[in-house]
Amino acid sequence: MLQKNFSGFVFETGTDEAGRGCLAGPVTAAAVILPADFEHSFLNDSKQLSEKIRESLKPIIEENAICFAVTHLHPEEIDEINILNASMKGMQECILKLNQTPEFIIVDGNRSLNAKLGLKNTFGKQFSTTEIELLKSIPNQSIIKGDSKFLSIAAASVLAKTYRDEYMDKIHEEFPMYNWKKNKGYPTKEHREAIKKYGPTKYHRMSFRLLPEQLELDFFDQ
Repeated sequence: MLQKNFSGFVFETGTDEAGRGCLAGPVTAAAVILPADFEHSFLNDSKQLSEKIRESLKPIIEENAICFAVTHLHPEEIDEINILNASMKGMQECILKLNQTPEFIIVDGNRSLNAKLGLKNTFGKQFSTTEIELLKSIPNQSIIKGDSKFLSIAAASVLAKTYRDEYMDKIHEEFPMYNWKKNKGYPTKEHREAIKKYGPTKYHRMSFRLLPEQLELDFFDQ
């Protein structure tokens, strides 16, 4: 059974992201505040769960959470501020969306949630001074492999993964030749062969190495 709380605060938020290593689609972040009595024997790091179990957990988390939020950061923003900053910014945006201001935040990984607040970028949300100060005011702790240690981070990982998968299934209908419904934008051999054949789309991350060999790519006609 995963641990329920790290800080001792009632309104402790767990946050995580999905899709950092993908060649296409957004990086998706989620934040969740769970009630003190919440428990579920199946809940774990989303990467350790089958798709069927993740999908079954999604409504359970949503119905039982005190509050939750999900954010997609799209390829234009990823390409501009880089994937690490985009992942952190997505989690920061989720914190700001929560109906309940957290008393403490636990973050999967090894980087403080308050790192690089208020990046000036062309795409996506611009943080106000008030929002930056709010984020700075909330204590947070990064926890390596936190999604396999704490329920709230695991819940966030499940929501981030399931919401991102739904998004990839949707854009698969627009560009089925990349088979995003199956590979979800990850760098599989099939996905890279499709990029080689058809070129990148508006959903591809142009700052990523889309092909293992350095080839000039032509944009898919959009």
